[in-house]
Amino acid sequence: MRTPRLVATAAALLLPAALAPLTQLAAHADPAPAYTVTTLHFKVTVAPNNGQVCDVVGDVYVPAGASSTARVPAILTTNGFGGSKDDQAGLGKAFAERGYAVLSYSGLGFGGSSCKITLDDPDYDGKAGSQLVSYLGGKDGIAYLDAAHTQPAPVLDVVEQDTTDHLGHASTFDPRVGTIGGSYGGGSQFATAAVDPRVDTLVPLITWNDLSYSLAPNNTDQTTGVSTKHSGSAKLLWAAGFSALGMASDLQNQQVPPDAIPCPNFADWVCPALATAGTTGYLQPGDVTHLRHASVATFMSKIRVPVLLIQGENDTLFNLNEAVATFKALRAKGTPVKMIWQSWGHSGSTPAPGELDLAAPDPASQYETGRIVTWLDHYLKGTAGSTGPLFSYFRDWVDYSGNASPAYGVANSFPVGVARTYRLSGSDQLVTGATPAAAGSQSFLTPPAGAPTTFDTADVLGGYVGQIPPLGDLPGTYASWTTPTLTSNVNVVGSPTVKLKVTAPTAALTQGVGEAGELVLFVKVADVGPDGKASLIHGLEAPVRIPDVTKPFTVTLPGIVHQFAPGHQLRLIVAGGSLNYRGGLTPVPVTIASGSTQTLTLPVVP
Repeated sequence: MRTPRLVATAAALLLPAALAPLTQLAAHADPAPAYTVTTLHFKVTVAPNNGQVCDVVGDVYVPAGASSTARVPAILTTNGFGGSKDDQAGLGKAFAERGYAVLSYSGLGFGGSSCKITLDDPDYDGKAGSQLVSYLGGKDGIAYLDAAHTQPAPVLDVVEQDTTDHLGHASTFDPRVGTIGGSYGGGSQFATAAVDPRVDTLVPLITWNDLSYSLAPNNTDQTTGVSTKHSGSAKLLWAAGFSALGMASDLQNQQVPPDAIPCPNFADWVCPALATAGTTGYLQPGDVTHLRHASVATFMSKIRVPVLLIQGENDTLFNLNEAVATFKALRAKGTPVKMIWQSWGHSGSTPAPGELDLAAPDPASQYETGRIVTWLDHYLKGTAGSTGPLFSYFRDWVDYSGNASPAYGVANSFPVGVARTYRLSGSDQLVTGATPAAAGSQSFLTPPAGAPTTFDTADVLGGYVGQIPPLGDLPGTYASWTTPTLTSNVNVVGSPTVKLKVTAPTAALTQGVGEAGELVLFVKVADVGPDGKASLIHGLEAPVRIPDVTKPFTVTLPGIVHQFAPGHQLRLIVAGGSLNYRGGLTPVPVTIASGSTQTLTLPVVP
């Protein structure tokens, strides 16, 4: 602003005195605003029987110049768990300046919006989102100036309209609208699109495929995607973190119910489910049903519009396997989808330089922002050109400056890489070749009461304190195999898989009763530095609750993007306990023998 004022002042000294007042006025005039922002309250009706009314608070950004005769596309966005509409202000401003009408709202139970937290249940959060889509489409009777819904807000008549929805049905209130948001704000997009075919495209970041896997993962026994027959191992610290954030939001909104025991304002089943899982170590069948009802894995067939799926490499809550499950399911049914694996996630929430800045998105200097803008412009404004590669992934071993694009590997297929298989040797080594170098076995004892046997970083704190170098598993509670020192880079992109057969006679006798009697183990891959210290890749590990220990089983570890450098070693660890999960409650002796069928396979890229 200073340069125009100086120029105008100099001009005023040179021009005739009669022009000086006009010149000085121009010098001090503020530029016209690029958009307006209005906070509104939305009356929405939710629940399976549509019998509950909620108040949703949101900010409406309207670009300057948008009108009923100069319409613009729209974007609907909402917060992550524990957040509010204000968290999306950077996106709202940036896209309003790019010619979009934006509605940023606080999800049910958060940031001033009423009603209970339902974990993005389509019958609640999905229906709420659908009515906000109707508002963007010009429907009246939804938006108000007050929380009591007594002062109607003007109808919004600036959003471009579609003639038909994605089922081919015509609607009077069908806006051209896309969605964007992260974590809980990603789950809400799927829930809204599942109940509303008017939504035109989705950009979900770091969100889930199946909440029963997210909260109690079992990395064996999969049926479809990450979903499994048997519940896995309950996450202790993430569950506690969810409860604390929910309680904080409820206190802020003054909407904690008078429960018999202290519990956040979740749907009635949520807190008992988390408490029971924390005690037993696994989810009850009814709770699995509830969690899957709020998961895109269940209503995937209803997602019909293009999806730009973005997931975090540093994420112990919703790991890369969840995005892979959604990606594969969408591609299998012909829905346009592309996938980005970014550096950051719930366990490390700061993007790498030049990836994405949610407070000040800039498509020119930020790789992810550029991809998102290109995607939305293509599907909402109809711009021509490519929306980028099918699959891209951040490589933290690549040096760059400015835009993070050089750090991203790209591919037009998925999965990527060539399988490299290591076998378990009796000399406690991981070896390549057709047969192990020697026969042998390792034995250990799982701990009682699901106690931890290692002291890695508490995963819910990873995004705040960083990864703490592990102290290692306690002797006698794990088995491990290590490669010789590497002489060249081993670049892994994808999910390692482990094929094992264990001997556990005690579990063989008790597993018939179900989850309570099944053996629980924790499988992980570590990078061993030249100093001999082993570190997990972003704290990721794979709990398994083995349905039948008398048979071989396959473990699909969380996906990673990691370079094992020369001078380092690669280690496979099978442990009996974990700091971040509730393990099996009964001590079980376990023996793992070497052999040509006991393998670790890595997807390796150049």
